[in-house]
Amino acid sequence: MIKKDTVPRTINFIRNSATVKVASIGFLVALLLIPTSMISGLVRERSSTRDEAIQEISQKWGGRQVITGPFLCVPFESTETDKNGKSKSRILHVNILPESLQISGQIVPHLRYRSIYEAVLYQTQIDINCRFSLPKSDQLSMPVEKFLFDKAAFSIGITDMRGIKENITIQFNDQVFKGGPGLKTTDIAASGVSCVVPLSSSSLKLDFNTKLSLNGSQELQFIPVGEITNVQLTSEWPSPSFNGAFLPENSTLTDKGFSANWHILHLNRNFPQFWVGNQYQVHDSAFGLKLLVTADVYQKLTRIVKYALMFIIFTFSAFFLSEIIHQKRVHPIQYMLIGFAIVLFYALLLSISEHLNFNLSYALSALAITTIITGYSNAILRSYYFALTVCGIMVTLYGYLYIVLQLADYALVMGCIGLFLILATIMYITRKIDWYSLNEDSKA
Repeated sequence: MIKKDTVPRTINFIRNSATVKVASIGFLVALLLIPTSMISGLVRERSSTRDEAIQEISQKWGGRQVITGPFLCVPFESTETDKNGKSKSRILHVNILPESLQISGQIVPHLRYRSIYEAVLYQTQIDINCRFSLPKSDQLSMPVEKFLFDKAAFSIGITDMRGIKENITIQFNDQVFKGGPGLKTTDIAASGVSCVVPLSSSSLKLDFNTKLSLNGSQELQFIPVGEITNVQLTSEWPSPSFNGAFLPENSTLTDKGFSANWHILHLNRNFPQFWVGNQYQVHDSAFGLKLLVTADVYQKLTRIVKYALMFIIFTFSAFFLSEIIHQKRVHPIQYMLIGFAIVLFYALLLSISEHLNFNLSYALSALAITTIITGYSNAILRSYYFALTVCGIMVTLYGYLYIVLQLADYALVMGCIGLFLILATIMYITRKIDWYSLNEDSKA
């Protein structure tokens, strides 16, 4: 037979037990991970939409540009004997890379917008000077007579032909040749420009120079085809990211732009100065730069959302300690509303930062959430002191998160120090609490 006071005592235990309250708070924290993950998905979706907008702009202007060459493509007659003893002739091509390659370029950045999204485009003027030395017959393991030097082609690989803005002319031996679309072979590059230049087997040193006027977006890279390759680039863009297989030998970065110089030897890459066919992948040695947008909202938001769980736990901890120390009562539904407010911060920040400066958006979002949580705390606990305490905690947490964002390279150590200080504070505040007596009181 159940005693009459069993049910009220059970209800009282559930309402007042610290263990039950901690378990219910843990359940609410886990439940709030659902909207948090939805915010993360929304950030990825908006980032993908931004990338699509940039791609659409790039298709009309010019995409990522990779300059391969210059190189000479010399046809020769190859004779093969089949198993029946019949001889067959076919035309193959030997790819000859320059002995020295000097490239200098000026990159002029442009910003274009599609809806609310920003794309970094550029125009570049590139001067190319190179010198070739034709390989000797013993190096090629075939008679010189087999080579069709009068049909040799001077070629430059360009990834996005839509970016070419002016006719390309090549100067060689006081003669000017006009470059045409397409390459004689795709052994080295898939697309580009070329022209036939009359050579002879007696030529020792072949000097070429040309200029490229290109449009592109985000990235510009080069292939170090020279036995000695020197590249010098300058621009007014203040935030380049040097990437690829080689970093600049020296570079200068200021608020007014940058300059960078590369010096690369043929020993630094994994392909020779001449070969037949497509047996080498030269693009593995590409190097260059990317024009970065420093205020990448979505990258910052991706990092910020990772701290959502920490914010929820520490805010809930403040309310829970208020219940224990000051004998206040906070209902699980009230915990849930506070948790939703914390998660709403990330949605607010995402929506506002797409239109305003990120720092201002962060301040407005943090102010809005801190205000409603502080006001709600005062309403449910009827304590200005505790409301101000909650306000101080929220301001500290948002300020701490902002500092961590600014110190990207030291985010881990700053995060660990912050967690240590918060944990130490909680341990100090709760050092005199008798947790066993709390559960005993709930049974009384």
